[in-house]
Amino acid sequence: MRCVFALLMALVALPVRAEESAVQLKSAPGLDKVEANCGACHSLDYIPMNSPFPNAALWDAEVQKMIKVFGAPIDPADAKAITDYLAANYGS
Repeated sequence: MRCVFALLMALVALPVRAEESAVQLKSAPGLDKVEANCGACHSLDYIPMNSPFPNAALWDAEVQKMIKVFGAPIDPADAKAITDYLAANYGS
């Protein structure tokens, strides 16, 4: 249900988003998992915007929150790849 709501909100925001430039994340192993899983529900701008603060444990907590609290349908192997990518490329 939450993903349906997120999809509807994304469709409403499309005209505004069209004027923004796409965020360019660091190319590294796991980027494909981040783009496919994280980018499905929210902007990837959050990653570089918040990157001065999280360490590996905080990135792991964020990924787990997306799965357990918000119901993100992320496979456990993908969750590890996402956390590893974020910690290696956007960790403090």
